[in-house]
Amino acid sequence: MSTSIETTLATSEFDRDTAVILREPGVYDADLSAGWTIIQAVNGGYLLALLGRALGDHLPHPDPFTISAHYLTPSVPGPAVIRTETVRTGRTLSTGQASLFQYAEDGTEVERIRVLASYGSLDALPDDVRTTATPPAMAAIENCFSASDGPTPQIPGSSAIADRLDLRLDPACVGWAIGAPSGKGEMRAWFGLADGREPDALSLLLTVDALPPTSFELGLKGWTPTVELTTHIRCRPAPGPLRVSITTRNLAGGFLEEDAEVWDSADRLVAQSRQLARAPRG
Repeated sequence: MSTSIETTLATSEFDRDTAVILREPGVYDADLSAGWTIIQAVNGGYLLALLGRALGDHLPHPDPFTISAHYLTPSVPGPAVIRTETVRTGRTLSTGQASLFQYAEDGTEVERIRVLASYGSLDALPDDVRTTATPPAMAAIENCFSASDGPTPQIPGSSAIADRLDLRLDPACVGWAIGAPSGKGEMRAWFGLADGREPDALSLLLTVDALPPTSFELGLKGWTPTVELTTHIRCRPAPGPLRVSITTRNLAGGFLEEDAEVWDSADRLVAQSRQLARAPRG
């Protein structure tokens, strides 16, 4: 096994910033980039992709099929260590777990995120599709809004991740940015990486958690930290922009759920997710 799974010829910031280096069997070193921070912490989808890359190297199967993450403490830019473990290996699926740790001021390790995942081969899946799901109804990409198209929302904290994304929000979901949220728990956007990197199974782990939170359209501002996030990768996405739709039906007790669908340029449902998040406290 290679001591590094960083692709030396990669030009994508996403690939560089999710690179992990094998220190010893099952242990990887990583560096969390400040470029993927949002408000108070490193973005959860970026962290999921980072652990997903380590598990893809550790397990005998290449592609994430399902990955469930519990976010234990907020991650910050800087060094991290990922510890992976094989739970079970079968003919078509292998299951593993991984945890990401950072260091406290006294040098002790603090666990940030723990995941359990099953991996397989997306290329080996049958072509049969039977579904009632349909792509989200949203405006054409040229009629949607990027971060440069309007006033900067007054939300304290970092928005560095926005520079890494080519995000075009549906006009029906941008009221929060001008102080007029719709009151609906909906967020829809065309999604790509700013440097033009095409989507793949790994980047879908970022995609499901990269849009502004639905809580903004509910009239709440501030950090919406993820408690748990489960993502299903259904097939390898075709080249081109993705369409992402996220909905919240129930905010209660200070928590909300977000259900996400990701569709590719061939009108295929390529990823689904559900997360539980804490509502902003402001």
